[in-house]
Amino acid sequence: MPPWPEPCAAAAVPLLIWLYLALFRGGFWRARTLPPAAVAVPARVAAIVPARNEAEHIGRAVQSLLGQRFEGQLHVFVVDDGSSDGTAEAARAAAEAAGAGERLTVLPGAPLPPGWTGKLWAMAQGVQAAAASQPDYLLFTDADIEHAPDGVAALVSQAVTLRRDLVSVMVRLSCVTWAERCLIPAFVFFFFKLYPPRWVAAANARTAGAAGGCMLVRPAALARSGGLAAIRGRIIDDCALAGLLKRAGGSLWLGLSDTTRSLRVYGRFAEIGAMISRTAFHQLRHSGLLLAGSLAALLVTYVVPPLLLLTGEPLCMALGAAAWAVMTLCYLPLVRFYRLPSRYALLLPCIALFYAAATLHSAIRYARGRGGEWKGRAQDVRPSETG
Repeated sequence: MPPWPEPCAAAAVPLLIWLYLALFRGGFWRARTLPPAAVAVPARVAAIVPARNEAEHIGRAVQSLLGQRFEGQLHVFVVDDGSSDGTAEAARAAAEAAGAGERLTVLPGAPLPPGWTGKLWAMAQGVQAAAASQPDYLLFTDADIEHAPDGVAALVSQAVTLRRDLVSVMVRLSCVTWAERCLIPAFVFFFFKLYPPRWVAAANARTAGAAGGCMLVRPAALARSGGLAAIRGRIIDDCALAGLLKRAGGSLWLGLSDTTRSLRVYGRFAEIGAMISRTAFHQLRHSGLLLAGSLAALLVTYVVPPLLLLTGEPLCMALGAAAWAVMTLCYLPLVRFYRLPSRYALLLPCIALFYAAATLHSAIRYARGRGGEWKGRAQDVRPSETG
């Protein structure tokens, strides 16, 4: 049997990568949705909503929380983090319109202390204010999230049924514009590839992840882990919180929600690029070596397979087609979750190029002192630049 041509031996690498991802990466591509409430739990829940200039969305977010079909008690704490657009007033008006003004507390955020990110500082103030009511659970949720009417009941039921200290769902992100249809399912796909839910849930695995838009946490587990102060400077606060809890012996569950959704719409590709760029280089620990390795891995894993079809070498073409096919089949469940035509799954190589560019842009922004920029704050900067 003649030996493989050397180029074809290298061409097998993307296929081997995709076979590993499909078979041995915790089945990340089969992420499960949060099931309906299996048990009715009369728990006390404190929903903590950090908000900075969110007047456009916060009314619907607050009303969705106050209108929950839930056996327990739910109080909403909105922490107004220096808003200048009437966020606090919009939250109060929404609660009054729902006839539930007594179940909303709006807290004016205190000045941001050194070493804290804005969101985590707002969350910490909400935790402190909620402590007086001795809640059974804290629900950390963003100001642009509209919760399904039975969403809190489902979260609490899952936490009780599976005995979890943190239950988190990746909410249904907006997928109505052309940019969103092209890029948002891939954002969720890449997230679950980094944090396979099966590994997140496994007590013997180090992987810990959460989706910051919707996280239900036991206060005792949070206190036992050292509290939010232990991660006060972290930009990727949701996964940092999950890691903090798991290292302290906490148990986690991560999945998807088909009914709780984000109200934030990204109309342009540049807006999604900025969202990715905000945290990508921080995820790589500001390492140029990791950046180069990640970009190379993206190109080999996603871009090389379709390029192999242009080589004219039958074996190389077959290997590239096989790798692209496995890639497409892995991506297809999330494309269908977002109710898009199956042909969108074929776009993943092009999408990966976009994400690679956004990751490189993230490193450039960090070098310019603008890392982690969100609503006027650059929070991912070198220590010498914070001064």
